[in-house]
Amino acid sequence: MKFLFDFFPILLFFGVFKLAEVFEPTAHSLVTTYLGGMIAGGTIKPDQAPIMLATVVAILATTLQIAYVKARGRKVDLMLWVSFAIITIFGGLTIYLHDDNFIKWKPTLIYLIFALGMLIAQFGFRKNLMREAMESQLKLPDDVWSKVGLSWAAFFLFLGVLNLLVAFVIFEGNTSAWVSFKVFGITGLMFVFIIGQTVMLSKYIEAEDDKADDKIVKDQA
Repeated sequence: MKFLFDFFPILLFFGVFKLAEVFEPTAHSLVTTYLGGMIAGGTIKPDQAPIMLATVVAILATTLQIAYVKARGRKVDLMLWVSFAIITIFGGLTIYLHDDNFIKWKPTLIYLIFALGMLIAQFGFRKNLMREAMESQLKLPDDVWSKVGLSWAAFFLFLGVLNLLVAFVIFEGNTSAWVSFKVFGITGLMFVFIIGQTVMLSKYIEAEDDKADDKIVKDQA
């Protein structure tokens, strides 16, 4: 459930972009009519309309996420605030300057902030963010927690660099292909990495299960 909540803005971004591509004249009319006052010069080319609409929807979706969390009386995660700040600033620049290069930088900036935050916490403050997030569900030796934290930081750095390569080298000038990669490529890599992490940590998970089973047997005895 949390996975869907976290990916809510991305899924909407993708859906609106692809729909606007199919109905480009309608999308262009909507952007010109309702966003004209937010765009430098007041007008855009028809092929720029899909990314404009998708960006507006992504900003609104992230805003709704924060409003929903607050309405439930819960604390908004720092990472959600970071995502909101970046999508608002770079999405706003994308709309105002009608330049999709700004929105293409957004994933890289978020991943780099995640990676640097984890590294600074681990080496500067002796604080393993992955351990704090997962320790209540999983018990690991200190050295393993260190590897887990470093592997996630390295993975986020990799995603940040990969996004730049895809956006500005591999699919340069092809915003549609980049949007598809952003949703399916990065999400797919995330799943593969999580599965790899699960396999790597499976022996520790099994050990914890065995200890729990032994405790139950002793209690029953």
